Amino acid sequence: MNAVPTSENDSPLYREIAEDVRAAIASGRLSHGDRVPGENDLMKQYGVARATARQALSVLINEGIVVAIRGSGVYVRTFRPLRRHGPRRLSRELWGAGRAIWQADAADGSFETDSVEVATAPAPAYVARALGLDDEAPVVRRHRRYRLAQRPMQLATSYLPAELARATAIAESDTGPGGIYARLAEQGRAPAHFTEEIRVRMPTPDESDALALERGTPVLDVLRTALTAEHTPVEFNEMTLDGSAYVLQYDFDA
Repeated sequence: MNAVPTSENDSPLYREIAEDVRAAIASGRLSHGDRVPGENDLMKQYGVARATARQALSVLINEGIVVAIRGSGVYVRTFRPLRRHGPRRLSRELWGAGRAIWQADAADGSFETDSVEVATAPAPAYVARALGLDDEAPVVRRHRRYRLAQRPMQLATSYLPAELARATAIAESDTGPGGIYARLAEQGRAPAHFTEEIRVRMPTPDESDALALERGTPVLDVLRTALTAEHTPVEFNEMTLDGSAYVLQYDFDA
């Protein structure tokens, strides 16, 4: 097996090349949408083989810093990550005023739902545990996909006990002003507490297709449980986010 070309400090050359391109992007010498040096350019500049140049670009592509466009070249990503402020988007002031919580993620209103599927089905075991229900108890399942500027950003599936959701707008495609939480409040079951767990993983093939993910892009799983003031769970929400498209922000008091 041939040895990987290395520099004097034994760092593989493809990593050094990737770091140079990464630094050019961070410094602003290469801006969003600019074409980065291609394989031929890197071969000439660094005196390396094509395989090394290709490996350096693959590192950047897999990190989501650049994107390859077939027949054109490799470009600095033009999309700036969306800042998802956890506490602010779940504030009662938001949904209580008739706004959907996901609208907090994009102030200009360009964040939108492009598909909604609603059904009543037995709860999966992990959902039943989160909601404090018997195994396979009926739940209303709401599955949505969200887009920003035509780009798929997030998949979200909410589960609510069927007794709370059935025969209400929660079981309809359009839940009305303020969404699910406003409808729960009308029943005296307003969410007062939330817990969120965040996990990072690689997507399934179906998720890659639904979110139009570039090769090597991870997803963020955000698992949220909404509870009443009495700490009774009323919703379990399973979200899958494009890992290259979000910055998650949480504020805490010491």
